[in-house]
Amino acid sequence: MKKTIVGRHKVGNFDTWLKGHQDRVRIFAPAVSSFKTFQDTDDPNSVVLVFEVTDMEKFEAILKDRSTDTLKKKHTVKDPVIVSMQVEP
Repeated sequence: MKKTIVGRHKVGNFDTWLKGHQDRVRIFAPAVSSFKTFQDTDDPNSVVLVFEVTDMEKFEAILKDRSTDTLKKKHTVKDPVIVSMQVEP
């Protein structure tokens, strides 16, 4: 079952981060069918990704995988990465 997940974080340089889009496509491919990228209007170095997650276990493993730290550094990703899930009232 597909779940919509929202991820938010800051970056050191938006242009550098944006150039890493294909790396993100590759990294998340095993766990997501697609994702959309947004930039905050008030802070150009704050980004939001909306993922359509097909495998939550794989998605969580990707986020925790220490091997992604190299790409996070290359793409100027700043911690924390905040992940939010939809809730039903």
